[in-house]
Amino acid sequence: MSMVNENEKVPAADVRRWILWGAKILSYMVYVYLILVEIVLLIGFFLLLFGANPTAGFTQWAYRNLDRVMAPFRGIFTPISLGSTTADVPAIFDTSVLFAMIVYGILALLMSWLIHWLTDRLLRLDSLEADIERRQYEQAQREAIAARAAQSQPTYGAVTTSTTYPTGTPGTVPPGTIPSQGNPQPVYPPESNPPYPPQ
Repeated sequence: MSMVNENEKVPAADVRRWILWGAKILSYMVYVYLILVEIVLLIGFFLLLFGANPTAGFTQWAYRNLDRVMAPFRGIFTPISLGSTTADVPAIFDTSVLFAMIVYGILALLMSWLIHWLTDRLLRLDSLEADIERRQYEQAQREAIAARAAQSQPTYGAVTTSTTYPTGTPGTVPPGTIPSQGNPQPVYPPESNPPYPPQ
């Protein structure tokens, strides 16, 4: 089993995280702008369709914002006149506004997909860092257990023993005796017989 290097890090993790977060924040800002544009287009489309009074404050505000967001699409299609209202205000079916709504809607969907992709990348990066930290923690635990086990093992040194004999200097054998666990026994020459007790 391969050990985890204690200095193992996600390559340029902090830089990658800041880049992803910056891209995500920018994507959110663009996405919110596109949603607001869609709302302005929708309001302006219905105001033109129903022939709203152009002197009303809300209508003037809506038309001003509509002119800003319609700048890239103005004149693509010819507006269709549906007549006029009782106040002699023309009712217009502006197909250019519908086309702009479709284009901005597609851009909003793309930005939504980009936000989800960036979020997924951030989650994967966090998961990778969490996995590395977990493995480093497990390695540290194993090393600590091994260190404690090594400290708890007893150390065995050289044991010296000496034999103490009944008589004489320790470690020496008196003449005519052999070392034994009990009393020393005399040693007789092979050619002589041991003395017998008197009869």
